[in-house]
Amino acid sequence: MADASRTKVNDGLSPDDELKLNVLLAGNVLAVRIDEGARALYALTEKGEARVNLSPVGRADRYFIHVRELLGRHAMNLPSGYPVHLMRWTRMGQSSPKKLEQLLKLGEDEAIQAVAHAPTLTDELARRAWWALPTMEVARVMLSRPAILEGQMGKQLAQFLAEHLPFEQDQVAAMHTVRALVASRLLEAPELEQLWRKAQRRPHYLIGFLETMPNQLPNKATEHAKVVYLQGDSPAIRLLQHCFSAAGQAYIATAMLVLEKPQTHEAVALLLDMLGAYFQAGQDPEAESQLAAWPNEAKALAVLSQLKASVAEPILIRTTAVGPLLRRHLEPLFAPILADLQILRAQSS
Repeated sequence: MADASRTKVNDGLSPDDELKLNVLLAGNVLAVRIDEGARALYALTEKGEARVNLSPVGRADRYFIHVRELLGRHAMNLPSGYPVHLMRWTRMGQSSPKKLEQLLKLGEDEAIQAVAHAPTLTDELARRAWWALPTMEVARVMLSRPAILEGQMGKQLAQFLAEHLPFEQDQVAAMHTVRALVASRLLEAPELEQLWRKAQRRPHYLIGFLETMPNQLPNKATEHAKVVYLQGDSPAIRLLQHCFSAAGQAYIATAMLVLEKPQTHEAVALLLDMLGAYFQAGQDPEAESQLAAWPNEAKALAVLSQLKASVAEPILIRTTAVGPLLRRHLEPLFAPILADLQILRAQSS
């Protein structure tokens, strides 16, 4: 039965191609990449890259299904290739570390994505995955892994994302790319400054800066003149002192710029969650009494601390608009938020 099954699986492969693939896979293959357009299979080995030219028999798409079935049997004893249930399982990060190496040998983009998402990803496995599927999404995902940030691949992935960011057409993907770049802290100072300048024209880029470096933003701001009048050491006072500081004023000015030009639903949700968390720090049952001498500021802080993505849902679920049209839809929600932020902002900052 086993021999009959094997014959059925491989009946679409030419004898020559099957022989070449079996010889290749008998060696120490680290990863596999298939180029159906070029009718070739590439393998990453310890000696470098190997190429096997294929000669499809019959329909090319069906032929490459047989090629992947052969790869699946060699790598993971999967006679039918990479099944749908395994795709979902590995994408959820449920693949055990020992299976990651095997996934790289299946010639499946989805399997490479699974490796990139794996919490146990190592720098070496990232190198192999990057060879197999060097895309923006793979780079973003892998750059979020501590082992990659500390390894040799981190800088390479960051440079790739920075160089290809201008060509990213999808605004949401571009926003996540900037988030990954800033969070990585692998950019040199001039590169970070250049990214910040680009963000002035694309405010959704600023979310990455607000998220990762809220107290070290590149924009210059002066502290609020009222900061000298704040006395006390309560959580609410400390928060207001921080808001009045140069760092706090820079944060507020940057947040207002994003609020004035919301680009996508995802950017709105991220920003509102971040703002709520930022201003939540000073809220406790005694916050109002702690700021009794600062009623306007106390009210603004209380309102801002309640912000979260869900407050925009009643508007966002009714529209798919982006850019200026989305801005008009959100104006009733964002105008009061901007007014509260303005209460905390020095006119000269």
